[in-house]
Amino acid sequence: MKIVIENTIEQYEKLFSLEEERENYFRYSMMKPFEKMWNAIHVPLKAKQPHGYDVLMACKMLGYVDVWDTEVGKVALKKLKEIQALQRANETLNRCVDLIQEKNLNINADELKFGMYIADPKKLALQKGYCGFGGIPGFIQVSVYPDSYNIPKLPAVIAHEFHHNLRFSYFDWDQGNVTVGDYLIIEGLAESFAKELYGEDLLGPWVTSFDKEDLAYSTEVIKDALNVKGFAEVSSYMFGDPIAKEQGYQPVGLSPFAGYAVGYQAVQSFMEKNHVGIGEATLLSTDEIINSCGWFS
Repeated sequence: MKIVIENTIEQYEKLFSLEEERENYFRYSMMKPFEKMWNAIHVPLKAKQPHGYDVLMACKMLGYVDVWDTEVGKVALKKLKEIQALQRANETLNRCVDLIQEKNLNINADELKFGMYIADPKKLALQKGYCGFGGIPGFIQVSVYPDSYNIPKLPAVIAHEFHHNLRFSYFDWDQGNVTVGDYLIIEGLAESFAKELYGEDLLGPWVTSFDKEDLAYSTEVIKDALNVKGFAEVSSYMFGDPIAKEQGYQPVGLSPFAGYAVGYQAVQSFMEKNHVGIGEATLLSTDEIINSCGWFS
């Protein structure tokens, strides 16, 4: 599989040097290579109406830094250069490809396009300044405001998003009919894949920041909602109350990213209990994993 790393370091240097037309540069130079991905989730590069929903608005909602926020952007850009972030991403993706080839698994795409973008640290405060999107096979984007906490964890989040590419090469994503159970297993498998490569210490705060009490409480709330359907309803359980309120979903009494933490534990429990590796688990349905994981009983 061909890996294509977009040179976002050079792109941001160019972006921050522009006096005007930054929006169009972001749209048509930085996001154009991902047009197929954006089309798949119904996001146009440019809205038909002024101030309409398009790639600029979507990226802001995802927590990417505003194209006019030069000061924040330049600080992050300097750091990304220092840590050779794009080289690191390339090494990580090659390691992921090697692992799935060992397990005779494939991503349903001829090439994998990767972009690393600068995050707005305030917008991604709950995520500790970094997150990603890998829901469309052939495309991965990660956004980060690099700091001492998240820099060591970048390979694990890239691996997590890579696994979404893999899972969705074998199972379709149906936004209208996705259940809490489906989403738990999708995220639990992705974190388990990252753990396989990089160990538990480098997993995201969405998994590692839960104490036993909160985890037990979250499991109790979620186990009665495994069959709840629909993206908005499911999101309340996955992302927790602060994000639910912000996005206009109904809060259900959960801490941030409770669904991720519970999903990870459920998948880990399934793999240990049934002596199943991540390669085999990737090909199993939601029901097969939930019914044999022992986490909810």
